[in-house]
Amino acid sequence: MPPYPVSDHCDGRRFRNVHASTDKRLKDVLRFWRSRNEWTPWPERVDDPPCPPLPAAAPDGHAALTFIGHVTFLIRVGGCTLLTDPVWSPHAGPLGRLGPKRARPPALALAELPPLDAVLVSHGHYDHMDLPTLKRLSGTPVVAGLGNKPFLERRGVRPVHELDWWQSVELGGARITFVPAQHWSSRTLFDRNTTLWGGFVVESGGACVYFCGDAGYSPHFREIAARFPRIDVALLPIGAYEPRWFMTPQHMNPDEAVRAHRDLGARASVAMHFGTFRLTPEGIAEPVAALGRARASHGVDEATFRVPGFGETLVLAAG
Repeated sequence: MPPYPVSDHCDGRRFRNVHASTDKRLKDVLRFWRSRNEWTPWPERVDDPPCPPLPAAAPDGHAALTFIGHVTFLIRVGGCTLLTDPVWSPHAGPLGRLGPKRARPPALALAELPPLDAVLVSHGHYDHMDLPTLKRLSGTPVVAGLGNKPFLERRGVRPVHELDWWQSVELGGARITFVPAQHWSSRTLFDRNTTLWGGFVVESGGACVYFCGDAGYSPHFREIAARFPRIDVALLPIGAYEPRWFMTPQHMNPDEAVRAHRDLGARASVAMHFGTFRLTPEGIAEPVAALGRARASHGVDEATFRVPGFGETLVLAAG
């Protein structure tokens, strides 16, 4: 492992969380996996109705967000076109053929995407960093956390810009900042936390869009709000949160997602990380239902924290 800058979240070789530990004891991991026969079944496949064709571009002063599935969004803002955590493989696992099977196909084919200015990869878990997809996109700049550049370039994915928390790069007329998240990383049994995880804040054309990636609820949301006091749109995960004794440090539930929305001071939020891969025990429809209850509990209306349709393009005003 190469040395990294020593900081509050890195000892020079491995990364760590600053607010809560996401490490698990072996007996807890085994307990989690042994419960799989008690998980709520999902449908084998869900086919959503077709959505209208992609708008040609985002209107001035707006962000256009197309939900492709799981955490994959096509973001067009200020003349810049970005793709988040692209996963087109049928499985979220090694080689794109192992691991959890997707219940919904991607809402767009890769060939339907417009030219991209950058791909944002939040961390190395298989349901976020899909190597078969990234190889097909090779040639488009990838932005990721520290440690991911050598990993990706050795596998033919380039160019890669790797960032520490709060560092930025400018691509396609956008300023892209890598921001903290409470999570973890690994691809094998032997590389836990050797690459950095996080989210992204994209500033372009007077608009500010925050893509969370994966995260447990933590003070990071207030820290991000302090540095970016006007977030127009926040893309926040709402699924894969049960059982709470196991998932709390690393995955928000819908109530915590609404709390994160309020901590960020976002003008609008959009749900993600639901309805695509069965990663945890809750049913396929439960995250959306629970989000509705959480919005009501916190006095947040449906138009302020949206649930996108698969393939839907939301055009949201900025500024």
